Amino acid sequence: MKAITKAAVYEKLITGIGAILEKGRHKAYVAVNTILVETYWQIGWYIVEYEQQGRRKVEYGSKLFDKLSKDLRIRYGKGFNRSNLIYIRLLYLKYPKSQTLSNQLTWSHYVLLLGVSDDFARSFYERQCINEKWSVRELKRQVNSMLFERLALSKDKKWVLKLSRQGHSVEKHEDIIKEPYLLEFLKIPENYKYSEKELEQKIIDNLQMFLLELGKGFSFAGRQYRISIGENHFYVDLLFYHSILKCFVLIDLKIKRATHLDVGQMNMYLNYFKKEEMTEGDNEPIGIILAADRNDVTVEYALGGISNRLFVSKYKLYLPDKNELREKVRQLLENK
Repeated sequence: MKAITKAAVYEKLITGIGAILEKGRHKAYVAVNTILVETYWQIGWYIVEYEQQGRRKVEYGSKLFDKLSKDLRIRYGKGFNRSNLIYIRLLYLKYPKSQTLSNQLTWSHYVLLLGVSDDFARSFYERQCINEKWSVRELKRQVNSMLFERLALSKDKKWVLKLSRQGHSVEKHEDIIKEPYLLEFLKIPENYKYSEKELEQKIIDNLQMFLLELGKGFSFAGRQYRISIGENHFYVDLLFYHSILKCFVLIDLKIKRATHLDVGQMNMYLNYFKKEEMTEGDNEPIGIILAADRNDVTVEYALGGISNRLFVSKYKLYLPDKNELREKVRQLLENK
């Protein structure tokens, strides 16, 4: 018994040391990145100050960065290639007050953010990256999938301006719905005739990316979740639980256009969950029919009179036209 106790105490010692070590390493990593970003900001300030002393027209955009890159690398080593110097300069121009730089973001995060030309969109991605602790890979995926534009197009100008300042927060059930959902990470070839079963399996195989597309608060709870009503059995394709809204989220996948029959079936699922699956503290479930297409008029009539939180959204397997989306957002901000 004593040996077991000593082993348990020793294991606790090892675990405690490990936790302290990981915490220290994380602090060191954050500190190093913070210092690197601050250092690059100061170098950016020097470059801009140099340009503004009457030399800008002569050297900027032609020989300055070539010469500067060559001389800095000879004297100080790696990290000063021409591309990096351009981003360093841009860091100062886009963040003229160093206090606005976040110590939660690395230089790699800022390089991606500086590649976003629209100030509203960049502000959104920066805020969202901090709020949701996105890795560089996650940030890259969200920028490439035009998350800001997709969210913006479903709202009004006032909401878009708030979105750019504060990021995307989840306060009510409508906030988790997107239009469209982008599933380009499934890498389904164009013109390939896939089945709903294949689509579901692809999503399960890429569950981490699908959760990123769904947004903050989603936890996977199961696939082909069985609902038994009398002698009949039905299956919800994908089941999630939302930790912020405290409710189940049911997703049914449709590889063709959503119909009124799909709406009726999801409504039945939601009624079942309200009666049989909800426990104390749960809010009413949300149903999402994720379809390749939909007829808005048909959906409007099918949803009429339904009190459940039921949505029909489209998914796309390929990235949208970026210029078209940006133009739509620009018009939204200018015309309203």
